[in-house]
Amino acid sequence: MDAALTAERNDMKALIARIWRMFSGSLQWRILWIRNAKFIVGVTGVVRDPDGKVLLLRHRFWPRHSQWGLPSGHANKGEPFEETVAREVAEETGLTVKVGRLVSLNSGYRFRVEVAYEAVVTGDREPKVDGFEVLEAQWFEPHELPQGLLPSHRRLIEQTGG
Repeated sequence: MDAALTAERNDMKALIARIWRMFSGSLQWRILWIRNAKFIVGVTGVVRDPDGKVLLLRHRFWPRHSQWGLPSGHANKGEPFEETVAREVAEETGLTVKVGRLVSLNSGYRFRVEVAYEAVVTGDREPKVDGFEVLEAQWFEPHELPQGLLPSHRRLIEQTGG
C-alpha cells in the first residue's frame, strides 16, 4: 500500500474519532444501542444437595422429548445473575439455595446469552411445585439422570463434577 493511501486512511480514522468524541455520552450510548444486537440472558442453576444429588425439574412448556432440566429462567433488568438463580429456584421449587461459582457463560444462541452457576440447597430439601410451569421436581444421583434431560444441562452437570 502506498504512503499516500495510508496517510489518507489515517486522516479518515482521526476524523471519525474526533466526530465520535463530539457526541455526548448519552448520544454515543443510543448509537451503540441501535447498532448492536440485544440479548435475553438465560440463567441456570446446577443445584445440589449436601449428598451431591442434582435437582432436576420436569417442565410443562418444554418439548415432550426433553422436559427434564435444571432450574432456569431469565434475568430481570439490572438483576445480578446469582440472584436470578436464587429467585428462579425459589419460584419453581420453594427451595432456598446458596449460589456458588460461575460454571458457564455462552452466547451461542440467536439473541440469548446463557449463564450457569453452581448452587447448594440450604434448609428444607423437599421441593414444592405449583404444577403449572413445573410438573415435578426430583433429586437425582449424577450417574442416574433421567431420559429426556436437555443435553446442554447434562453437560453442565458433568462439568460440575457429576
